[in-house]
Amino acid sequence: MKAMILAAGLGTRLKPFTDNHPKALAVVNNKPILLRNINYLRSFGIDEIVINVHHFADQIIDFIKENNIPNILISDETAVVLETGGGLKKASNLLEDSNPFVLMNVDILTDLDLGKMISFHQEKNPLATLGVSKRESSRCFLFNQKNELSGWRNKNSNEEKISKVETFYNEFAFSGIHIINPSIFKLMKQEGKFSMVDVYLELAKTKTIVGYDHTGCHLIDVGKPESILKAETIFK
Repeated sequence: MKAMILAAGLGTRLKPFTDNHPKALAVVNNKPILLRNINYLRSFGIDEIVINVHHFADQIIDFIKENNIPNILISDETAVVLETGGGLKKASNLLEDSNPFVLMNVDILTDLDLGKMISFHQEKNPLATLGVSKRESSRCFLFNQKNELSGWRNKNSNEEKISKVETFYNEFAFSGIHIINPSIFKLMKQEGKFSMVDVYLELAKTKTIVGYDHTGCHLIDVGKPESILKAETIFK
């Protein structure tokens, strides 16, 4: 199995660190979050990892070379950052022979048992499985009683996007961890810069995309300085 770490973002919430560095090299207890997530994926037997780069791309590439980290493939987005969906589509030639593959954000730290999530995906065999949990978030995915993705909601703006009309929706916050079947690449009609959220909401109208509830696991978005301080108390 392969994985892709999304590391091309500008990291504006981590300023001033990201004025001179990529957010992937932000440090939690003396270890860059990129290395933490490489080690996290490899602890579940995932050896070949794609990393997309844009903001201070050379620093990430140099870090990988200097630390002799093997089996890393670079998807170069230095010309223009493509967001989650565009970034994944650009790297499709590096992932389409994997069945399935993991996709995760570089600024997520978690102790989610990825092995159990992979087994869940293999048993259910949906187009994609999305890691979700019950936690406070202004934006959430909506699932029906069959645990199928049915929509998205922004609680602050009251904006909703519905893929499947249901009488009842379960709200879950997305964790930035996906398991995806490579058949998705032939179904992605968007071009250029776009979000995977939009891809999922469109495909959920006709395809099965499910949630994997990992409520109770540690999960921290370390995209903000205060979150890094919190992460340092959990991830030693």
